Amino acid sequence: MREPLCSHKFRVSFRSISAACVVSFAYLSGVNAASDITADELIMRMIDQSRGLSSYSELSMTVNRPQWQRTSSFNVLTRGRDDALIRFTAPAKDAGNATLKVGDTMWTYSPKIRRAVRLPKSMMSQEWAGSDFSYSDLARSDKLLAYYRHDIVDQVEEDGLTTYTIESTPNDNAPVVWGKERLVFRSDNVLLEQTFFDQAMQPVKAMRAYDVQELGGRMLAKRMRMSDLENPDRWTELEYVSIEFDVEIDDRNFTQFALRGE
Repeated sequence: MREPLCSHKFRVSFRSISAACVVSFAYLSGVNAASDITADELIMRMIDQSRGLSSYSELSMTVNRPQWQRTSSFNVLTRGRDDALIRFTAPAKDAGNATLKVGDTMWTYSPKIRRAVRLPKSMMSQEWAGSDFSYSDLARSDKLLAYYRHDIVDQVEEDGLTTYTIESTPNDNAPVVWGKERLVFRSDNVLLEQTFFDQAMQPVKAMRAYDVQELGGRMLAKRMRMSDLENPDRWTELEYVSIEFDVEIDDRNFTQFALRGE
């Protein structure tokens, strides 16, 4: 039996699942039918596809560097578009390390120092846990909705689906490090590629999706690899082990008590 993410239990809400099914059907139908869909609406649907009303997932992460490679495991619990709790479960030296985001506020916790540390917003775009992914990437956060403006720059019809390319430019004074981001995703809300550009508008890193399949009742990429475009031997790959959507979560799961595993 799977170990719980923290000491507070949660259970599947069938009412939430039914509501989510109706919303998902409306989303998919709307993407295919609406010719005037906006870039903001597309981004919103893509985020909701990977988070649902709430979600619980287990992942493995492989960090590759020219001289070494390491693999770890962690859990992610999300609520809405704003809140997420990530906790390492392996290897033993990392187990218990956790990160919590509630709204615009983020904390990290290490069992070694037994203290939660609040982080500035700008840290959400920084490399997380020595990987090539940021905390925002891992939490599937709503930063794109909160801090960017979006434009559809291309769309291609193929095999009954539309593939959109959207360029996202940060608003003035947004707490992000990128000059822009370019996303490629399908009309069934599956993110295929995401490229990050520096302030000089040069591509710095890129995420590619692999093995798109049904996970937790939704179409998602089972594997995602984030690569350093200047150093091809530097990459991080995430793989879903399992994922459940629209689980009922006690509010205490998004407190500093839960962050500390209490």
